[in-house]
Amino acid sequence: MKKILSVLMAAGMAFSLVACAGGASSSEAASTESEAASSEAASSEAASSEAASSEAATAEAASGTVLSHDEYMAADLDSQVTIEAYVQAKQAWYAEQSTATVYLQDQDGAYFAYDMACSEEDYDKLTPGTCIRVTGFKSEWSGEVEIVDGTFEFVDGADTFVAEPLDVTDLLGTDELIDHQNELVAFKGLTVEPSTDGNGNEAAFLYKDNGSGTDGDDLYFNVSSNGQTYTFTVESYLCDNTTDVYNAVKNLQIGQTIDAEGFLYWYEGANPHITSVTVVG
Repeated sequence: MKKILSVLMAAGMAFSLVACAGGASSSEAASTESEAASSEAASSEAASSEAASSEAATAEAASGTVLSHDEYMAADLDSQVTIEAYVQAKQAWYAEQSTATVYLQDQDGAYFAYDMACSEEDYDKLTPGTCIRVTGFKSEWSGEVEIVDGTFEFVDGADTFVAEPLDVTDLLGTDELIDHQNELVAFKGLTVEPSTDGNGNEAAFLYKDNGSGTDGDDLYFNVSSNGQTYTFTVESYLCDNTTDVYNAVKNLQIGQTIDAEGFLYWYEGANPHITSVTVVG
């Protein structure tokens, strides 16, 4: 009888040990699963928060709410947007469509309104510093973020604002440069480099990007800074062949040192639309 009891007790202890071991394993597994779930939830929450911010900016834009520059940049492409900003320069008025293209800026960033509905009478009123409210669609063309198919109204009683050029020389060739897209910017101490036309001839500037144009067309010229070469443009719609900058670029010589100002337009990379050139050496 004692033998039987001893066997039963030993079996009971073995079963108890197995049960304890099993309980510890289950607890560890549950803990691991809980940590994984928490990590996954945190990651999902971050992604959801980012998506929610973009959706919120897009929803605000669609409702006609005036967006800050940050909200405008967060809004989805092709979504409707409304912004308020100040005219910095007029690029063109197109009589056939009654549309205007203008550079706009506020204290936080800049905008490019392309083919905005505009009468000739209103175009004449779009003087630098004038505040307007623009509603259109956020679009992108070859890297240039712009507002298209827009309409605008003047903001009554608003202050005026004309931006000072921001020196971005040290940002040339960096990822940070695009953060200032469409702003009025300055470049210092650039060296004029040769531009080569379609026939292999070198010059300080070209009419059109391949030298196939004539006086009155866009001017293209190369400059270097810190060993890198960049292409700048005098956009003839913005600054035609009667302007000081157009004629200054026509008189450039390879090897000269210049300072330049203009709007940081983007076309497959930085392609500043230059409005001022000064030879400094």
